[in-house]
Amino acid sequence: MSNALKIGIIGLDTSHVTAFTQLLNDSTHAYHVPGGKVVVAFPGGSPDFELSISRVQGFTDKLRDEQGVQIVDSVEAVAELSDAILLESVDGRVHLEQFAKIAPFGKPVFIDKPLAVTSEDAKQIAALAAKHGIAVMSTSALRYAEGLTEVLANAEKGAIIGVDAYGPMAIQPTQPGYYWYGIHTVEMVFAVLGKDCVDVTVTTNDDHDVIVGRWADGRIATVRGNRKGNNQFGATVHREKGSQFVDVYAHAKPYYASLLERIVPLFKGEGAAIDFTETIAVIRFIEAANESRLNGKTVAL
Repeated sequence: MSNALKIGIIGLDTSHVTAFTQLLNDSTHAYHVPGGKVVVAFPGGSPDFELSISRVQGFTDKLRDEQGVQIVDSVEAVAELSDAILLESVDGRVHLEQFAKIAPFGKPVFIDKPLAVTSEDAKQIAALAAKHGIAVMSTSALRYAEGLTEVLANAEKGAIIGVDAYGPMAIQPTQPGYYWYGIHTVEMVFAVLGKDCVDVTVTTNDDHDVIVGRWADGRIATVRGNRKGNNQFGATVHREKGSQFVDVYAHAKPYYASLLERIVPLFKGEGAAIDFTETIAVIRFIEAANESRLNGKTVAL
C-alpha cells in the first residue's frame, strides 16, 4: 500500500463513507478496490437536514476508531493532506461551496450524488473544475450496478429503443423532488440512453411519480418513483428484438465497489468514466422534472 494514493473524505453524514473506506482500506475485503487509502476526513453535516446532522457523529467515530482515519476541522485541511478527494456530503446544497474551497488545491475530486440541486450550481462546479484543471466526476452508484452493466453489454437483441426504470422516491424537503432518491433511477436511464433528453412530462400523486422523458433521437424513457409498495430499484431495457430485465440485486458485488473501480482511475489521472456534460444534463433533467411535477406541463431541457 506504500504507493497507494492518500484519499480524503469531506462529509461524514452518509453510509457511503464507511462503505468506500472499507473497500479501499481493507485488503482482505472480498471486493477490495486497490490503489488508494482513506487517511483523512472532515465531518461536516447540515444542521437543518436531520438525515445529515444526526449521522455525523456515528460515522466520524467509525472512521477514526475502526479505520484510523485522521479527523480534521476544515475541508481545506483534507485537500492539503490528500492526493484525491471524495466529496461525500449528503446535502447537495453544500457541494458548490465546499468544492470552491478545495478547487484551488488542484486535486481530483469525486462528488457524490447529487452533484448539485440546481443546474446553475452544477455549471459553476464545472467552471471551477475547468479553471483549476481538476479531474472531476459525479454519479449515483446505481449507474454501475453489475446487473445494468451486463444488460448494456449484451446486444444480442439489437439496438436499444427505450427504457423503463423504477425505484423508491422519498421526498426530502432540503433536496427538492427527485434530487434525493429519484436521482438513482434517473442515472440508470442516462446510463442506457445517454445525455440528449429534450423534454420531460411528470404525472404525480401522493404515492407515485412517473417521468416520461423524450430523447433527441425519438427514444422514450420512463422513470417511476414509488412512495408506496415496491421499494426496490430495477429497469427494463427495450431493444429492437426484445426486452431485458435489469436485476440490480442479482450480484453479490456491491454497487460501491463497481463505482470505486471507476473512481480510482480518475484519481490516478486516467480520466473520468462519465463526460461531465452528461452529469450536468442529469441535474437539468431533474430540475425540469421537478418543474413539471409542480405545474403538470411538459418542460424542455
